[in-house]
Amino acid sequence: MKRRNFIATAAVGSAGLASASAMAASQGQTKTFKLKHNINHSVCEWCFNDIPLEDFLKTLNELGVKAIDLVGPDRWPILKKYDIHCSMCNGAEIGLAEGWNNPKYHEQLIKNYTEMIPKVAEAGYTNLICFSGNRNGMNDYVGLQNCVNGLSQIMPLAEEHGVVIQMELFNQVNHPDYMCDNSLWGVELCKHLGSDNFKLLFDIYHMQIQEGDIIRSIQNYHPYFGHYHTAGVPGRHEIDETQELYYPAIIKAIHDTGFTGYVAQEFIPTWDDKIQALKDGFMRCDI
Repeated sequence: MKRRNFIATAAVGSAGLASASAMAASQGQTKTFKLKHNINHSVCEWCFNDIPLEDFLKTLNELGVKAIDLVGPDRWPILKKYDIHCSMCNGAEIGLAEGWNNPKYHEQLIKNYTEMIPKVAEAGYTNLICFSGNRNGMNDYVGLQNCVNGLSQIMPLAEEHGVVIQMELFNQVNHPDYMCDNSLWGVELCKHLGSDNFKLLFDIYHMQIQEGDIIRSIQNYHPYFGHYHTAGVPGRHEIDETQELYYPAIIKAIHDTGFTGYVAQEFIPTWDDKIQALKDGFMRCDI
């Protein structure tokens, strides 16, 4: 066999075997679905919002997953009906681009969060999401100080009610110009606020694209991370062998820090059976 032909043939054969192995592994994982619950699992509702919420909550109960992310107060009664915890509440923010780094939004944001924080606590929930907003030409240091000035006005209320305000980290590919786009900026904001009731929502997908070195970031900055989101890179799809991150190692690193919060699946499923894809994701994160 000529070398060129051999390499081409071998490559095709290897790809076929790899694809078959990946499919077999995924099928094996979903067939024997049983969670250890060393990790508190959750899932972002918006990724599966083509499934009626009540049907989706019934499925989560069947899977033994007792939490869901990014549901606002208008639908909390449905969560209560199915005994599903809201592990990350929303509804106080203005938008991703209009956030705490711009003083012109402070009055509205302070009003929104002042009203929402007691509602979150009364419902028995803990985490409430927030966003930095876009730069729009603003210096990062100025934006950080603006965030401190605004957030400082709601932190006493959050502390009083036991609510944790969590700012999400985004990448510049999906969210161009967003200010809180790296761990160091977010950690510096946490340090300036100096409250255990302010944390970062560390989105693994976003930070792999933006800065990489995911496990080192978790090990170095975990005291400032209050919540985690998952998704495959590239594409924000399943966290299986079709993408570049090895989630079992990442989740082990999170677990090794003593983290007791939630890890929420936030991938957009491409499988025909979306629930099977979700089960596969949970199993890969169930160390």
